[in-house]
Amino acid sequence: MIKKKAVKTPWDSESGAIRKNWSGKTSIALVYPSSYSVGMANLGFQSVYRLLNDDDRVVCERVFVPDSTSRDKQGKPPKLVSIESGRPLKDFQIVAFSLSFENDYLNVLDIIHLAGLPLRSNARGDSHPLLIAGGVACLLNPEPLASFIDCFLIGEAEALVFSLIGILHENQGRETLLIRLSEEVPGAYVPEFYDARYHPDGTLLSFSPNRIHAPFPVKRVYPPDISNSPTSTAVMSEAAAFESAFLTEVSRGCPHGCRFCSAGFIYRPPRYRSKDCLIAECKKAAAFTDSVGLVGTAISDHPDITDVCRHPDLQALRFAYSSLRADAINPAHLSVLNASGTRTATIAPEAGSERMRSVINKGITEDEILSATHSLVNAGIMNLKLYFMIGLPGETPDDVLAIALLCRKIRAVFLETSREKGRMGQITVGVGSFVPKAATPFEWAAMDSPDTLKKKIKTLKSELNPIANITVTADSPRGAVIQALLARGDRTVADLLETAFKNQGNWATTLKSAAHAPGLFITRERDKDELFPWDFIDHGIRKTYLRSEYERALKALSTPPCPPSGCSRCGVCGG
Repeated sequence: MIKKKAVKTPWDSESGAIRKNWSGKTSIALVYPSSYSVGMANLGFQSVYRLLNDDDRVVCERVFVPDSTSRDKQGKPPKLVSIESGRPLKDFQIVAFSLSFENDYLNVLDIIHLAGLPLRSNARGDSHPLLIAGGVACLLNPEPLASFIDCFLIGEAEALVFSLIGILHENQGRETLLIRLSEEVPGAYVPEFYDARYHPDGTLLSFSPNRIHAPFPVKRVYPPDISNSPTSTAVMSEAAAFESAFLTEVSRGCPHGCRFCSAGFIYRPPRYRSKDCLIAECKKAAAFTDSVGLVGTAISDHPDITDVCRHPDLQALRFAYSSLRADAINPAHLSVLNASGTRTATIAPEAGSERMRSVINKGITEDEILSATHSLVNAGIMNLKLYFMIGLPGETPDDVLAIALLCRKIRAVFLETSREKGRMGQITVGVGSFVPKAATPFEWAAMDSPDTLKKKIKTLKSELNPIANITVTADSPRGAVIQALLARGDRTVADLLETAFKNQGNWATTLKSAAHAPGLFITRERDKDELFPWDFIDHGIRKTYLRSEYERALKALSTPPCPPSGCSRCGVCGG
């Protein structure tokens, strides 16, 4: 990395950007289908950028959605070029998308179009770059994009990159390259080598390979030990969402098994970076910034995290936790947050009633939530963010009202403790609409309609907005419904995606042209033995286990977290 310096433009404010000579190298455009500030705050994107450029056979440059996708006064489209050398996408041999969110899929089509490439993969040939895609969205369900992407990478980058580059560097024709990727790169999924057939009602009848050596199922690949390849900020940029913070991944996966959370299932088994690895990464950060963001699904689960934050060589650093479970807040964590000047903390009860927290297997009680509130405010952290979901399986009107009731109880503790401190902060209540995701126990579940979700949001706002020190924010139910369509759809959704692209993102108009009612993918509870579009991906978790967890959820029965070792419950670790 290069020492950060004060400069005028976002691009020039970077330190660590890698600029290589292209001669004799495989050129890869690494594309994040959102804005620069969002993309540069994505640790997975930064990690892939570093991994690719660590190989001398590759030159990898970054591309983001232009700040404005509207045409200028002359009708010209926005400029789509790489950050490092200003080259257009057509100049690259490989265009690699990093996909984290389904709602970015329209941007993928926009980028392909702005690059001057045919949208559909079957219309592209040897003269065009090869389009590949990876990221958490691909691990869940790549099928809605199967008509546009040549090859998906099902797995974690550290376990994929080396074998991928070895084949890409041989610079063969498109067909030969795709065959070799499919046959020789674990986790590579080439959609054109598989056929999908459908029942008359639109549900999936069968899914199978049409080539002898195409893998089936496609197995997710992952590194058993993540300490061997640290995942940290590769490029510092003042224009990134977290500005000057250096981000480093503490853990991957989560042992708690919240039934709505895809990360808790597709990243099994839970893995933790070693204490020595984290200290070494934080020492790197100290050369560029005094702010370190610790990233993971539950930072407090790491057995050595407070020892890392208290290390004698790291006392000049301010640490921020990306997540902290209410049942794990202790004096050691509070001292770290206090020393870092943290003034806002997040608690995610997800549901208001004990019953609903058992349904989703959250594993925290009301007493623990209230105790965490007291501890945080008493430690001088005066602002709280609370996160809840509406539309969860089995939710009743009373469960929605229970969210408001819990918020009032939290506020009471918040105010009492704040008065003792002589200062008063703010509580922000974030309300999200539940979207059933693939590879979770709720992959069978129906989603609430937009109108139902709107009524629930209205109820919560009417209950909480009049109360001082509480502010309620909510996502767009219609946006969540589109997310569900893209998260749970099959290959036929490609036609809807392309139509929505041509309609400039007008989904209301687009859905009127759907061959089947959108409820087929969104508001319908799936049959117990139904074949899902994503079933060809083998995450190591038995589908029977996910089903048993769904049935336990409907009975409001909890399941204990993953033990440290020796478990064969879900199938990932054996048995």
